[in-house]
Parts: sequence; structure tokens; C-alpha cells
Amino acid sequence: MNYLFILLGFVILILGGNWLLKSAVSLSLRLKIPKIVIGMTVVSFATSMPELIVSLKAALNGHADIALGNAIGSNIANLGFVLAIVIMVSTIKVERSFYITDWPVMMLSSVMLYIFLAFDGELQRWEGLVLFLTLIIILIYLFKFQKVAVIDEMPEDDVEYALGKSLLFLLFGSIGLWAGSELLIEGSVNLATEFGVSKRVIGITIISVGTSIPELAASLVAITRKEKAISLGNLLGSNMFNILAVLGITSMITPITANDQGLIDFDLIWMLVLSLGIFPLVFAPGRMRLSWGEGLILLGSYVIFISIVL
Repeated sequence: MNYLFILLGFVILILGGNWLLKSAVSLSLRLKIPKIVIGMTVVSFATSMPELIVSLKAALNGHADIALGNAIGSNIANLGFVLAIVIMVSTIKVERSFYITDWPVMMLSSVMLYIFLAFDGELQRWEGLVLFLTLIIILIYLFKFQKVAVIDEMPEDDVEYALGKSLLFLLFGSIGLWAGSELLIEGSVNLATEFGVSKRVIGITIISVGTSIPELAASLVAITRKEKAISLGNLLGSNMFNILAVLGITSMITPITANDQGLIDFDLIWMLVLSLGIFPLVFAPGRMRLSWGEGLILLGSYVIFISIVL
């Protein structure tokens, strides 16, 4: 049964990622919005739903601290695992606007989280409100001023659907990514338990990567269809949403306390270093890209992180 869950999970994830991509491309064309903006907003919000659901559920059950570890672990996995896999599959070329807006937005979110937590080890309600309002400001800026940041290799393949059909693709794609990730996590955790793998190892590896599976699925589908703007925007935007939306909304409901100081002293610092490290990896003179070499570096850093935590 666990093997069936894993298989079904992968199938549903692929379908969900494909539907979500169709919706994103169509909305981009219909609204005349750059694809990377759609990737950083519509697609990112949809693929961040597992983190939001887990965090809100934890907060309502009186375990708001779980939300913090979930968001930080997911962001580390997004960069060290998901982005690494994506750029090892296909090189992503970027232009100047990537360095001016998209990466700084992700970095700003990460630094804000660190400042709020380093002060007293807690995300208070007013801090959550500040995070959420920052998200609103960033979204307004992206929709109004952002330019194309990634080259679209096959614009002739883009299809603009009717608005209703686009929204249906968005709905089914979001549900598919959520359901697929749930099945995959359930099957993987049960299978790992059968083989005697400790719960701590399961949490650090399967669960943290599992909540990033929607991002991986959506990005790989986008890559295979040459929609690299959506792929890159999805990963950058997902990290932004995990902090500004997931933690912002959750901490407005109930303050989030870092009961384990290691979350701030090690995990959060690692997330900051990894986020900062994206810049020099793509800012090499004359390169302006992320490829398999950078993917190996990112994946290696993720392996080192897991090894130290274990």
C-alpha cells in the first residue's frame, strides 16, 4: 500500500504541476504579466499551500513553534535540493532584473525573519502583520514594475485559455500538488518506519523535502516545457511566501516561539547563507546563469546541512 501511495503521489504531482503550469502561462498572457511574476505569485502561492496548511494546523492546535521549523526547513530544501535538481536538469539563464528585484526580495524576507527572531526568539502578532504587509507591497511592486527576467525559449508554444478554464487549471493544479505531496509523504514515512528509520531522520529528510515536493514537481514540469521563467520564479517566490505569508499569517493567529535555540543559531543562519550564496553563483562575469555545476554546489551544501543536523 505504501508503494502505491508513493506511485500515486508522483502521478498526481506531475498532473498537478502540468495543470498549474498551463494556468500560469495562460494568466501571464491574458493579464500581460511577465511569467516570472506569475511564477513568484500564483505558482508560488499554490506550491506553498502544504507549508501553509501544516503551519496553520499546528498553530490552531497550540504548536505554533512547528510552523517555524517547517518554513525554515522548506526554504533550505527549496534552494539546496529543489533548485539544485532543477538546474542540474537544465541550465537557467537570467538577466539583470533578476539581481535587481527577484533575489533581493527573497533575501529581504529572510533577513526580516532573522531580525525578528534574533531579538527575542519569538514572532509576535505585530511582527507577523509587518511580514504580511511587506508581502502585499512586494506583490504590488512586482505586478506594476517587474520586467521579464528569464528568457522564454519557446514562446510560440504558449496557449491562452479562457479565464474560467485558466482558473479551473489553477484550482485542479493546486489540489493535485497538495494531494500528491500528501500521498507521497504518507507512503514515504510509513515505508521508512517499516525499515526502522528513526522519526527524527524522517522529519529532517522526508518531511522537509516532502513539503517542497510541489515546488520540485511544478519546476520540473516547467523546465521540461521550457518555461524557465516560471520555474525560477516559483522557487524564489516560494521562499518569500513561506516567510511573509505562511509565518506572517500564522504568527498573526498566535505568536510563534523558537523553543529550540538551534532553529535560530544554526538552521536560520544556514538558510541565510544558502540564500546569500545564490547571488555569487549566478553573478560570475559573462555567465549570468545557473547550471549543473552550481547545482552540485547547492546539493552538496544541502547534504552537509543534513549531515551536521543528524
